[in-house]
Amino acid sequence: MRTIDDTRRVMTRRFCGVVLSVCMVLLSACHTPAHTTLTLSVAASLKEVIAETEAAYTHDHASVDFHNNYGPSGTLAAQIEQGAPVDVFLSAAAEPMDELGAKQLIVANTRRNLLRNSLVLIAPRESRLQDFQGLTDPSIRLIALGDPSSVPAGQYGKETLVTLHLLDKVKGKLVLAKDVRQVLAYVETGNADAGLVYATDARTSDKVRVVAAAPDSAHDPIIYPVAVVAGRPGEEVARKFVEYLGTPAAQAIFQRHGFTIAAP
Repeated sequence: MRTIDDTRRVMTRRFCGVVLSVCMVLLSACHTPAHTTLTLSVAASLKEVIAETEAAYTHDHASVDFHNNYGPSGTLAAQIEQGAPVDVFLSAAAEPMDELGAKQLIVANTRRNLLRNSLVLIAPRESRLQDFQGLTDPSIRLIALGDPSSVPAGQYGKETLVTLHLLDKVKGKLVLAKDVRQVLAYVETGNADAGLVYATDARTSDKVRVVAAAPDSAHDPIIYPVAVVAGRPGEEVARKFVEYLGTPAAQAIFQRHGFTIAAP
């Protein structure tokens, strides 16, 4: 027969066991990294590659999620200026990043030139267009170009047409697009007879062909800078992700998509 003392000892052990279990749960929770969602504003031309890069990162950093906002770099920079809640900015040109830096809207020591790209002239696969000079031919009615006021690819394209002495000759044929991916779509669907996009964009489509590459000397260097946006609560997590983008693992993904790694 169990005595009162025996019963008390059993109850005490059970109570201690419950307390120990609760303490273990609380201790485990203290060591579990806080879950963080990073919001990235990303140049439209990086859409596929940044998604793959993030997937590789979260494989080893399960506590981090990503929300991406894609668009023309100039527009994305303007949104950040207006207070959009962005943690990391990846631009397709230096100027939008320079403007944010001048207003102290990025964490200066996190900025780095990440990637390089090249500009190409594309046309539908069945097109007979052979080179840039062919853009003046009457058979080429519409030429798609990103809006130079906000789309870096459009600015590079305009510079190229000026350098090749073609802008005045084809100005009436230009149809401006909201970003470089819309340029690609116009040519894919036949709504434009030619377009100027990054080489990496052309690689994503089997409905267009590369007619010619723009000479590097015909436009400003195509460089993609990245930086952490200032004043955000997830700054340390954002810093670590930006550092990861410079690692050999991330660079291998970028190169697989046709990008060139920028010199440090």
